[in-house]
Amino acid sequence: MDSLVEAALKARENAHAPFSGFKVGAALEDDTGGVWTGANVENATLGLTVCAERVAVFGAVAQGVRRFRRIAVVADSEALTPPCGACRQILWELCGDLEVILANLAGKTERLRLAELLPRPFDASFLG
Repeated sequence: MDSLVEAALKARENAHAPFSGFKVGAALEDDTGGVWTGANVENATLGLTVCAERVAVFGAVAQGVRRFRRIAVVADSEALTPPCGACRQILWELCGDLEVILANLAGKTERLRLAELLPRPFDASFLG
């Protein structure tokens, strides 16, 4: 198993999902090989819930990291679970067209580029 997927699987154990029960882990690899992990954190006002991918990205960025290679996302679902729309936007703006590895607890994986998940993204280039 890929070490980044293993890190996401381990991060998933820390998810706080008392409402949905849908635990997700993410592991983001920076350009030096450092790994930043995140788990989803739910709140009773579900709109304040933060996804695992954003937790990982924000943690890395808050520590000064600005260049990334790939991210792994692990969830307990038969169909592989891609990042939500908000996470895709954050990933695009802060990480670029990185490799995205989707995995589930049964060991199924898929690799793709973020541009495949977010065609024609909005970014700072449109702000003139």
